[in-house]
Amino acid sequence: MTPQRDPRRWAVLAILSGSLLLIAMDTTILNVAFPSLVADLRPSSVQQLWIIDIYALVLSGLLVTAGALGDRWGRKRLLLIGFGIFAFASLLAVFATAAWQVIAARALLGAGGAAIMPATLSILRNVFTDARERAFAYAVWSAVIGGGMALGPVVGGLLVQYDGWHSAFLINIPIAAVVIALGLWILPESHQPRAGRWDWWGVGQSIVGMLALAGGVKQLGKGGPADPMAWVLLVVAAVTLTVFVRRQLRLEHPLLQVRLFASRPFAIAAASIFLGMIALGSALFLITQWFQYGQGYTPLEAGVRLLPAPLGLVITSLLTPTLMHRLPIRHVMGGGLVLMAAGLALPWLLQLAGPLGYGQVAAALAVLGFGVGIATTAASVTLMASAPAEHVSGAAAVEETCYELGAAMGVAVLGSIATSLYRVNLPDLGLAADTAAAVSDSVGEAARVAGELTGPAGTTLLTRAADAFTSGMTPTFLMAAALPLAAAALTWARIPKNLRPTENAH
Repeated sequence: MTPQRDPRRWAVLAILSGSLLLIAMDTTILNVAFPSLVADLRPSSVQQLWIIDIYALVLSGLLVTAGALGDRWGRKRLLLIGFGIFAFASLLAVFATAAWQVIAARALLGAGGAAIMPATLSILRNVFTDARERAFAYAVWSAVIGGGMALGPVVGGLLVQYDGWHSAFLINIPIAAVVIALGLWILPESHQPRAGRWDWWGVGQSIVGMLALAGGVKQLGKGGPADPMAWVLLVVAAVTLTVFVRRQLRLEHPLLQVRLFASRPFAIAAASIFLGMIALGSALFLITQWFQYGQGYTPLEAGVRLLPAPLGLVITSLLTPTLMHRLPIRHVMGGGLVLMAAGLALPWLLQLAGPLGYGQVAAALAVLGFGVGIATTAASVTLMASAPAEHVSGAAAVEETCYELGAAMGVAVLGSIATSLYRVNLPDLGLAADTAAAVSDSVGEAARVAGELTGPAGTTLLTRAADAFTSGMTPTFLMAAALPLAAAALTWARIPKNLRPTENAH
């Protein structure tokens, strides 16, 4: 018997898409507001790091707990509570007069985002009972995530240009208010009550483990492999998460159903998202730097020039459900991953023929976006289709953790490799020892030093640094391309040949 379709399902999709767009934009919108914020509040270097990092750290640390809370309390309730926290935190940031207040507000924003993100996928799974429609809803979800992250710098740049850094937070408040009002009226409540007591030990272990893992990855990106703090955090994460997993396997009613990973499609889809996001996160990070330091664009101009990637992602995300109903999922996901690898390898290949220009990079970004849209949409559908309805919140938390940690690890690991190659390719410029050390630290520092020099010396320094950065960036892209290729090989080798998105929601 075909499940009855909820007449509100498209309105629900629209509300949840708006919700997700706000969260996705908030992960990147601060990038362009940050210089204005620093000039106004004058935070210390440590405070600057916390302002940037605290959002993703709290978000990553709370996703598993938030998914389990949604099952017990109700997913609609958790989503609306999350938006209440989001609006309150944004209000705190708008009126902040000190750096610590912005840090506290960003931490609350991360907590609100952690409550919202798993609830969106869980509600979609519950509302869309038809497999074809559900695949389309997941495709919209993937498109909004990717498009929102890329639109953040563009929207932020426009807001900050006219109204200052406060506007990057102020925009959240009316949107959150509208979502809460419409959500109370339209969104259906759903939950999956779990027997047994609330697993406080599991909550503590998952939060500590995920915070340490996210913090260690970020610290690795800042300090490089020689930073002892990065390895201390990663060891703490490994020990804590190992204890967490072993304990969850023993419990009759676990906080997270770790046995979801026993399903090959689920595990491979999660791995594909994770590896793909490592590659994508590093590529967007490096290309944004190349635009600003290598080509001299402002943050807003750089954000606009990134648009081929999210536009390609949105287009192919919406086309992917049709492909999945005509072809086996393994071919769709594997093909998307190969296309993604081609987009990453293209700048390296093009540089062999001559200097890189924006037209060539735009083409590579478009191919990359096409591949990401196909691969992540197919992987999302596969991952959620492989999870039983009673574990949908846990599956959603796993998926979003793969997105968050993958992007962070791409910046940390591949970003560090690009920086090392930049130093190798940087010629001797005859500078004083302390100035030379600053220039070799990063292309951003080289641009700062070049700005302080007068005459042609500054121009020469910036040109040489930009050339060194480009020479280090393109082989890093080639390394990044190996990750989606590996995921594609895994997909074709291990996902069943005739698997299609035809699971039942209940």
